[in-house]
Amino acid sequence: MNRMDYYYNDDAPKPLKIVPAVSAVVLHKEKEILLQERIDNGKWSLPGGNVEPGETVEDAIKREVKEETGIDIVVKHLIGVYSDPNHVIAYQDGEVRQQFSLCFLCEKIGGIVAASNESKKVEFVSISELDTLDIHITQKIRIKDALSGNSKAFIR
Repeated sequence: MNRMDYYYNDDAPKPLKIVPAVSAVVLHKEKEILLQERIDNGKWSLPGGNVEPGETVEDAIKREVKEETGIDIVVKHLIGVYSDPNHVIAYQDGEVRQQFSLCFLCEKIGGIVAASNESKKVEFVSISELDTLDIHITQKIRIKDALSGNSKAFIR
């Protein structure tokens, strides 16, 4: 694994930077959610990634979802801002960052589900089956927030 997530862990390395990132909750018929099984840590996750220079966050989430899953989306609204300093991500190359992610509720408008060089599998998973998958707690929080029906964005 070339990525290690620490969450409220006293043994976590100290973050060296904060990198703006985005993630997407893409629902299908309100019964399924788009997830990918990541190559870098082996866990199931929402699609997403870093915002690149010159991109808006909307451009970034559309690009990341397409690259990682093959799906085209439209962004509906912001679910929340996730910046808990107790969520530290360490990469094999020595980068250590504090999580900072904007998560959006999105809708599929096209494309075909396909794995990428970042994912082992990509699937629309039944919401009732989420507890059977190995999903990091921070991803579960975003999914729970998205499914809550709250009309205001969460700030966590």
